[in-house]
Amino acid sequence: MQEFDAIIIGGSYAGLSAAMALGRSRRRVLLLDTGRPCNRQTPHSHNFLTQDGATPAALRAQAIEQVLHYPSIELRAEEAITATAVSGGFEIETEAGNSFAAPKLLLATGVIDLLPALPGFAECWGISVLHCPYCHGYEVADQRLGVVGNGDVGFEFARLIHNWSPQLTLFTDGPSTLSPAQQQVLARHGITVEETPLAGIAHTQGQLQAVQLADGTAYPRDAVFARVPFEQAGTLARQLGCAFTEMGHVQVDDFQRTNVPGLFAAGDATTPFRAVSAAVAAGGKAGALMNMELIAEKF
Repeated sequence: MQEFDAIIIGGSYAGLSAAMALGRSRRRVLLLDTGRPCNRQTPHSHNFLTQDGATPAALRAQAIEQVLHYPSIELRAEEAITATAVSGGFEIETEAGNSFAAPKLLLATGVIDLLPALPGFAECWGISVLHCPYCHGYEVADQRLGVVGNGDVGFEFARLIHNWSPQLTLFTDGPSTLSPAQQQVLARHGITVEETPLAGIAHTQGQLQAVQLADGTAYPRDAVFARVPFEQAGTLARQLGCAFTEMGHVQVDDFQRTNVPGLFAAGDATTPFRAVSAAVAAGGKAGALMNMELIAEKF
């Protein structure tokens, strides 16, 4: 059983940011990561000061290089499969058969997007089938856009995306559940509502060409925005007894603390605001508070 001051599970932006804060606090830190960040298919990352337009892979590589500059931080490419709260902290076991212990634990494990079984959707996800206009909207501004959604959610999403382009179609993927008032508002702003069920996404290497409908129509679009359900990546949060929000995120307070003493969480697993800047901020805050707790427990 190897012991550390803190263990971080998940080595994307939140986890790396927390590791840096702890490393700079002279803490022995173990960072466990399998190298499969959620945005690995996205060609560019935006809306992050000093790094606007960088590739996610380049951002992560630079972050790892800077984090490992601190000699008390150890990065292992191992998957944590079990986590147990014990007296004085937590014990972690990995798929490689290794065991680690620490008084503080951070879950920065992210989420898994549950993509629909629609031909072409997964291949375009993060490239031309997009989830966040703040991350990708500027790059497709004034192009032919689509929104996949229905009812109140579809209406609100269409209203949001219209800010980036007036050439907008709302695909309800079946009979519309929009209210008459919502339909009138959309029509007044020139937003077409297409109720024909979706059949697929025509694309070239992830770049959308057309939305294919069940009646055989190919609806030319340059990009589509969609919100998909998600699940927590892994079961560690449930193993440890974390509370969850109604949306399915790990519930944390303003300092990234969970309901389990000594256990913190940060990044996409905790919030619908899935931006690099938000993950970095949350991770840095979690790392600082973990260090403060370690100090308070011994001083």
